[in-house]
Amino acid sequence: MERSLRSVPAPRSRRGGGSERSLRSEPSNTNDGVHSERSLRSEPSNTNDTAEPAEGAGGAEPAERSGACSGLGGVMITVVVVDDHPAVTAGVRAWCAAAAPPISVVASGTDAGVAWLAPGDTADVIVLDLQLGVTGPAYGDLKRLVDAGRQVVVYTMRDDRETALTCLDIGAFTYLTKAEGEHHLVGAIQAAASNTPYTPPALSGALGTDTRSNRPRLAPREVDVLLQWFHCESKEMVAQKLHLSTRTVNGYLDRVRVKYASAGRAAPTKAALVARAIQDGLVTVDEL
Repeated sequence: MERSLRSVPAPRSRRGGGSERSLRSEPSNTNDGVHSERSLRSEPSNTNDTAEPAEGAGGAEPAERSGACSGLGGVMITVVVVDDHPAVTAGVRAWCAAAAPPISVVASGTDAGVAWLAPGDTADVIVLDLQLGVTGPAYGDLKRLVDAGRQVVVYTMRDDRETALTCLDIGAFTYLTKAEGEHHLVGAIQAAASNTPYTPPALSGALGTDTRSNRPRLAPREVDVLLQWFHCESKEMVAQKLHLSTRTVNGYLDRVRVKYASAGRAAPTKAALVARAIQDGLVTVDEL
């Protein structure tokens, strides 16, 4: 039985280091890049005093972006697709366009360079094919993107456990095989845009069979705080439930992150901590 961890998208800002990522909001009056100019006239007008809304300039990068689209006046999630198979790229575009609400693929290309150039450099989510060309897994490209604070959904034909776990260790938001299809890819993109943990079936299987020994030793109270945080919307709620101060909760979570980083398994985001907890048997997918 597969369980996906999702929540209603909320405004965010880009992630960096060990800080949480939240979605940024912006005005929603974009319309296919067309700019509606308002002329300034001094002479009287015979028309009603109804001003046209100003819209985004065509071809220009948006000043503000929202990482999620609410469908009620929100701005679309933006995605850049890095894949060297045109048919896959076309399929991802079609799935994103058909999503509810729709997702905008703002750029695509056969190498990771498209994610560093406008308009791909400001996309909310990067869908990355791990096997670009014949040079092996694109771990270097993935690490550079993650280090720059980008949300990366790995979407690949590779279905082996070691590759999936390596991508998570590098910092990928989540890992999907191309056999998992439309439902899970769209769900993963939406979750990445809202920084909500998402565990598709292939990744769940990889996490469940992780037997590596580099697991940090967490104190019982650290585990309590960590697991409670997975079920709460905020650290303030964790503090209330455990009768702690928010500062104390932050302290426990910071120590957990330090321990994982020291073990070579950095977990700078909530999604990454969920993945680590599942890997280490602290919680199961069904419990989340």
